[in-house]
Amino acid sequence: MARAAETRTADRPARHPSTEAAARLARSAAAVEGAEEVPGWLADRRRAGTFRVERIPFDRLEKWHTEAGTGDLVHETGRFFAIRGLEVREEDGRAWSQPIICQPETGILGILAKEIGGVLHFLMQAKMEPGNIGTIQLGPTVQATRSNYTRVHRGLATPYIEYFLAAGRGTVLTDVLQSEQGDSFLRKRNRNLVVEVTGEVEVRPDWRWLTLGQIHRLLAVDNLVNMDARTVLSSLPLRPPATEGAPDATDAPGVHSDTEVLSWLNELKTQQGRETALVPLDRVDRWRRTETEIAHTGRRHQRVVAVSVVAGNREVTRWTQPLLAAERTGLAALVVRPTPAGPQLLLQGLSQPGTFDAVELAPTVQCVSDGFSDLPEPVPFLDLVLAAPPERVLYSAVLSEEGGRFFRRANRYLITAAGEDFPTELPDHYRWVTADQVQRFIQFGNHFTVEARTLVTCLGSLRDRGARWNA
Repeated sequence: MARAAETRTADRPARHPSTEAAARLARSAAAVEGAEEVPGWLADRRRAGTFRVERIPFDRLEKWHTEAGTGDLVHETGRFFAIRGLEVREEDGRAWSQPIICQPETGILGILAKEIGGVLHFLMQAKMEPGNIGTIQLGPTVQATRSNYTRVHRGLATPYIEYFLAAGRGTVLTDVLQSEQGDSFLRKRNRNLVVEVTGEVEVRPDWRWLTLGQIHRLLAVDNLVNMDARTVLSSLPLRPPATEGAPDATDAPGVHSDTEVLSWLNELKTQQGRETALVPLDRVDRWRRTETEIAHTGRRHQRVVAVSVVAGNREVTRWTQPLLAAERTGLAALVVRPTPAGPQLLLQGLSQPGTFDAVELAPTVQCVSDGFSDLPEPVPFLDLVLAAPPERVLYSAVLSEEGGRFFRRANRYLITAAGEDFPTELPDHYRWVTADQVQRFIQFGNHFTVEARTLVTCLGSLRDRGARWNA
């Protein structure tokens, strides 16, 4: 009997590895029971710890100083990050300057995965960051800068970091270098990983195994799943590869092949003539420094502030640091349309001052650091997404950005379905891209803004949330 079973198994056509991964993720996404318990668990972890974040004057920063001759905010070790000035010049003659975060090292954002009861689970963390709305949010297993996990701070070791540094500790499901906010960081990247393990893993009090379906349900809650978890999850292969004879979304009118999309993106990069240069923070034009902030005179842009932090569950329990504080809630909106082969996403090629590779794919609308009202120039499709009727709104939630560098910065993330009245003519820097193409391109790294990656994760969550959409 055993030999016969082996023969039948050998004769069965092998499944494509990506098909098997998508099937396992689909089973995990379908397991949603217990999601309602997680907000209470996060609240328990918040009560169990000692957390305090207080705005302070710059002269109370410890181990940080204002650099003589430049005014830059730097750490005494020369590590972690610095806030410097950036001068930007456009080809058309426009120019401005702004503060920018310089953090040349690559951090690690890693999630451990494990099958429990035949269902893939992910080890998620109740993560405290000083800029978080609500103090604690759901984060990846590991969320650490290189300075942190190499213990420049001389604090405790980063829990679980060994799974993401040493070869052979598990099976890598995804491993991609991804950018951070190009409006605020200068060419900053993190390594996004999901590693599957089979052995026993000690679960510490601030960590919890969750299914993909539970995480997807939690994405509907404002300010609960943090940015770092969202970006890592965006690279999971939720969609199985197309099979022979299946309808091809790239055959639809107005949709382009992989080569055409990448060629269009490369053309946008080639045409980009923006020049940037670091300048002393004291020389940024129209920004004024007081004892407690560095702010634009027009009060539209992000401010530089300083905070004192107490966090009893972190590797270092007390510290001070600068942060960027947003003035307004931003908007990142994605327009999608259905086809027989799945959804298509309307993306734009967007250049930002700190973008690693000149231009990245961004959502249909990305108005984030300065809000989305009273803008100096018209933004394509902004009015359309804001005026979308309820039956076309597939997803809407306010989600925080990275609380380790931003002070209570949040965006409204919105996914809307294109109606029959949606414009057929697009600006040159816009393209319809299929969901399958997005899944392939996101594995390349540095192709999508972090806001676009959040919306890709949110779009994937619609499958198991009963939404009116073929995601």
